[in-house]
Amino acid sequence: MALARRMAAQAGRGEVTRLTRLAGGRNNQVFRLDTDHGVPLVLKRYFSDIRDTRDRLGAEWNFITHARSRGIRNLPEPLACDAVEHAGLFGFVEGRKLTASEVTQAHVDAAIDFVLAVNTRPRPALAVGSEACFSLSEHIAMVERRVERLETLDATAPHLAEVQSLVSRRLWPAWAIVKSRLIADACAAGLSMDEPIGTDERCLSPSDFGFHNALMDDEGHLAFIDFEYAGLDDPAKLVSDFFCQPEVPVPLAYHAHFIDRMARGLALDEAALARCRLLLNGYRIKWTCIILNDFVLLDSARRVFAGEADRAIRYAEQLAKANASMAEIEAAIS
Repeated sequence: MALARRMAAQAGRGEVTRLTRLAGGRNNQVFRLDTDHGVPLVLKRYFSDIRDTRDRLGAEWNFITHARSRGIRNLPEPLACDAVEHAGLFGFVEGRKLTASEVTQAHVDAAIDFVLAVNTRPRPALAVGSEACFSLSEHIAMVERRVERLETLDATAPHLAEVQSLVSRRLWPAWAIVKSRLIADACAAGLSMDEPIGTDERCLSPSDFGFHNALMDDEGHLAFIDFEYAGLDDPAKLVSDFFCQPEVPVPLAYHAHFIDRMARGLALDEAALARCRLLLNGYRIKWTCIILNDFVLLDSARRVFAGEADRAIRYAEQLAKANASMAEIEAAIS
């Protein structure tokens, strides 16, 4: 409570009258602050560990500050930050999450509009995003690292044997096929595996971007939240992540439309368009690995920090999601 009171006072937002822990944060501690000013606030305390030195607070604060400077308002207002405490204070965003069955082209267009708005020229000189990739080789190496991390699991995790079997018997073989085809298709398209894209071809990515990090108000307007991994990145990575995140899946029927609007809005060349198409199955592998993050020791520590619900239930749910994701991948590559 002391931190909440100090930051609210720093932002000139009055006295905190109530502090309520919010559910849903998987990497951070998130609280709603009610104040005597009558306007709720959000306090985020970001996970920090010597094994994971990413500056989550800095990435989110810089992204939001930049977006607000461009007149974008459908995201939280930045109010105060404390680098020592790894904490940020933001305006409260009203709304609810979409369900997968509700997603329409209008929602997809709202997401594209948001990306294009934060990328209006001159593009900002911000830091690169988390796991940013600027060549096809880097994309492949990033996914491979994700798969390799699943070789060292938390020995105390529930369903450990089942996860080990899924990784060795299904995930690794599927990744071998996806990687081989990606390399072959890139070669056939005349794409370099190792040549990095130019700095002018990078975009500012919200990262971890999708409707799992969006809230819809009573009038149907979308606001976007959670930018702790944001930064400069390959547009193809943004597109692939958007369509592969599993929490609120986006129908692939909108994939070509998304790419087309991104191409026109960001002036993407043919090589960028090809990367958007070629990387999809690779990013399906990546997101299967992310689903299984709970079983990795460091990621398990993040969940404990964030106050995840019952461990056994959570792990069973993630294993079921991973099995479903693998089934989709296997069907796509068969």
